[in-house]
Amino acid sequence: MWQDINWIMVLDFAVVAVFAYLLGGINGAIITSKYFYKKDIRNYGSGNAGLTNFYRVFGKYGLVLVLAIDIMKTVMPVVFAGWLLGRYDMWLEGSAFAGFFAMLGHAYPLYYGFKGGKAVMAGGTLVWFVDWRVGIIVWVVFALAVLITRHVSLGSVVAGIFYPVSIAVLGIGNGFALVMVSLSGALLIYRHKDNIKRIINGTESKLTFRK
Repeated sequence: MWQDINWIMVLDFAVVAVFAYLLGGINGAIITSKYFYKKDIRNYGSGNAGLTNFYRVFGKYGLVLVLAIDIMKTVMPVVFAGWLLGRYDMWLEGSAFAGFFAMLGHAYPLYYGFKGGKAVMAGGTLVWFVDWRVGIIVWVVFALAVLITRHVSLGSVVAGIFYPVSIAVLGIGNGFALVMVSLSGALLIYRHKDNIKRIINGTESKLTFRK
């Protein structure tokens, strides 16, 4: 059995996983809050090192930098995985695989004591590389949920559910891809477990738009 394993492929997947995790651990909200506001976003608001909490604490200034960092740290490993694993005709599977580890790095970053964000923007970026139709479905569902409830957390949870569901309904990729996108969706939902409790209790903060 062992002689049938393609160890080069296994090594390539390992390289992708490590690269995506380490790059995913770079946090835009933490970097921007520390170097531009001389504060650590994790000590303010909800304590979450993510875009929503950054906006609530510091406002709109700095959001572009946070977005740029969080988007690029996901794009780079996903594109790298597509290039490296594309030679096995596993571009989609490689993208989903790299995306999960980028989200994992964002949620539990090695650089910040494993205390990171909720991987919403990383997941929101990833879906476009898996399939543009999935990207449209997930983002429309997210936007509608937020507009109706004004709960970004609820929109993120619903989007996390629709991510693997849309893959399955559209019949995209193979079983491995479905497993990886399901893990990504599950991670997103798990990172919002406290938000879910607050929504049930009616104590979750709602999104407000500052002038």
